[in-house]
Amino acid sequence: MASEGILLGMGNPLLDISAVVDDEFLQKYKIKLNDAILAEEHHLPMYDELASRHNVEYIAGGATQNSIRVAQWMLQIPGATSYMGCIGKDKFGEEMKKNVKEAGVNAHYYEDETAPTGTCAVCVVGGERSLIANLSAANCYKSDHLKRPENWKLAEKARYIYIAGFFLTVSPESILLVAEHAAANYKVFLTNLSAPFICEFFRDAQDKVFPYVDYIFRNETEARTFSRVRGWETDNVEEIALKISALPKASGTHKRITVITQGSDPVVVAEDGKVRLFPVILLPKEKLVDTNGAGDAFVGGFLSQLVKEKSIDDCIRAGCYAANVIIQRSGCTYPEKPDFK
Repeated sequence: MASEGILLGMGNPLLDISAVVDDEFLQKYKIKLNDAILAEEHHLPMYDELASRHNVEYIAGGATQNSIRVAQWMLQIPGATSYMGCIGKDKFGEEMKKNVKEAGVNAHYYEDETAPTGTCAVCVVGGERSLIANLSAANCYKSDHLKRPENWKLAEKARYIYIAGFFLTVSPESILLVAEHAAANYKVFLTNLSAPFICEFFRDAQDKVFPYVDYIFRNETEARTFSRVRGWETDNVEEIALKISALPKASGTHKRITVITQGSDPVVVAEDGKVRLFPVILLPKEKLVDTNGAGDAFVGGFLSQLVKEKSIDDCIRAGCYAANVIIQRSGCTYPEKPDFK
């Protein structure tokens, strides 16, 4: 049975500013549909423009925080999950703390006094979304915060630790600290490729963390980028999944399991030199509201069963269920209670 503090997440907490936009808006700010990027100078005026729209929504987000919130929702066990990241001392930071507390997550934020709380523009067109993250305070996380006794206790208490790849751009030292702790104490460490640019521009940091990874999540685009960057000369998702699972590990306690989502196509799982395919829950186009957070929700659903020591089949089923719920709602949100059986 999952217990208090069994799952810890670390990442970049961002307040999502979500709004439906049109193609003209995408062109104005040079945004590609279904992309996930860091904001550049020409993107910065976009946040105020989005905030001025009548249909704007504010949702506590960030990839890892989304997954942890969904896992907490699926578990329905008070305080089963914990989370660390950096926010600013401002109204958006207060909103973040309030939302996460209401979600039942035990958040220990580092509060930076010099930078505003990070935001993420969620531009929705026809149910598809593009994410442009302005990390701000999220970029200021320091491993000194993790090392404080009251925070390190969260790592010591957790049996499962999940950190999305986006955190490689912020505090690779913190990732290695908890990854090494997990390997030394027979715990399970999980991560996510998160976006193609992580594979392309943060390979050195990624390579240092990878030997400690027991479970790796990604979508098919990220998997193919990972393959190309490493010169594997294959676009076959099943082949890539197998090759990733076979990469060297720092600890032999756990085997590495690779999980690749492919939108409406089957989920690919590589384990013990074999590949299995799992069908997803197909949704009629008219029921699709917003794909933002679908991948994060899949991971959250998966984690909710993994910490209960359920089978991979049950973990995948829970991941597909959670993703299906989230894409029928605006942003990474969910009803009061899950009805997953």
